[in-house]
Amino acid sequence: MSSSLKVAIVGAGPAGCTLARLLCNASIPVTIFEGEASLDVRSQGGTLDLHPNTGLKALKEAGLYNEFLKFARFDGEAINLVDRNLKSYIRMKGTTAETSRGRPEIDRARLRQVQVDSLPPDIIRWGHRLRSIDDDLSMHFDHGVEKGYDLIVGADGAWSKVRPILSDTQPVYSGVGGLGLKIEDAEKCQPDLHKLVNRGSLFAYSDLKSIGAQQLGDGSLTVYAWGKREENWMETCGYDVHNPKEARAATLEEFQDWAEPLKKLVEVAGEESIKARSLYELPVGHRWESRPGVTLIGDAAHLSTPFAGEGVNVAMEDALNLSHVIIAAAKEPEPTQALNNRLKAFEEDMFRRGREVQQISRDSMVYMLLTPGAPAKTLDRYVRDRLVKGWKSYFVPLWVVRILLKVILFLNR
Repeated sequence: MSSSLKVAIVGAGPAGCTLARLLCNASIPVTIFEGEASLDVRSQGGTLDLHPNTGLKALKEAGLYNEFLKFARFDGEAINLVDRNLKSYIRMKGTTAETSRGRPEIDRARLRQVQVDSLPPDIIRWGHRLRSIDDDLSMHFDHGVEKGYDLIVGADGAWSKVRPILSDTQPVYSGVGGLGLKIEDAEKCQPDLHKLVNRGSLFAYSDLKSIGAQQLGDGSLTVYAWGKREENWMETCGYDVHNPKEARAATLEEFQDWAEPLKKLVEVAGEESIKARSLYELPVGHRWESRPGVTLIGDAAHLSTPFAGEGVNVAMEDALNLSHVIIAAAKEPEPTQALNNRLKAFEEDMFRRGREVQQISRDSMVYMLLTPGAPAKTLDRYVRDRLVKGWKSYFVPLWVVRILLKVILFLNR
């Protein structure tokens, strides 16, 4: 199918690349404008778990599922949620492809490589950093102006440069900040920590703080140490957050009464990996008035904190659903008008799905990091809201959830 529609995607992350792949498969002209100079210009972060009805569904429709399986880590489904003394509240074993619970892990860098490699080499224009968009939808880059596209899709993340043409809303501070760290070759260099994380994820919560670790495909551990903080904490904390030695020492002091293995995750991390971070989110239910010729997907549309593990999944679902809209419009006698007519319905559905994920992410963060007494006092509500979404969760008695948690611990002992 050839098409007179021309689509511009800003951002070559999972959402943008998913959409581009789906449109390429349908022979619809598409260009991705990416601000970074190349795929490997910076670290691509940690690990992602993809879900059957969202991220995995998008990969299958894009014809990339078999390639995904080459790098998928089903043993990465192992999870252990503990308190500061390493008392387990949720513990689940890793799986195989046959026994999977439907949330296999893949390194973010691997997923992006799979997606980029699936695209024709001229699709992504690297080093094209968008600065602004005019009312006539001319896109201003450092190198010049681009225009003439039937649809511009902002898939450019938290600080989207496409978003201002649709919405004045900017991300707001979530109340949580801390350090990101990394331990290289943990199985060989830190076998006790490798065993603790169990090839999956370890999440420790207590005292409005958290230490967590997740294994990557190369055997390294990505580590974080979060806490409840004021937005200006980097300026007022009393140490130089950009000095790794000072940042590590201050963090260890903050977690001084936590179990030694949890503190060791911070103690032995590579100095060059230590970076201070603050977590931002868009207001729950962020939306805009539909406008012909431009839309947003992924974090640009509904940025949330990472505490629900849904961000990349809903972003790839956005891309999948938008591809259906574009492909259907391309078959109409007046494709541009057909596309604009369908855009509002796509966005309304995305607003609903995005709001749901934003609320789960925010509630999870509040239950585990912003409520005194967590995890013991909040775990039942945390689990109930993850299992049963929205208002329906209130019809599930908390005592049922407590019994379920005991059964899970017993079966995974």
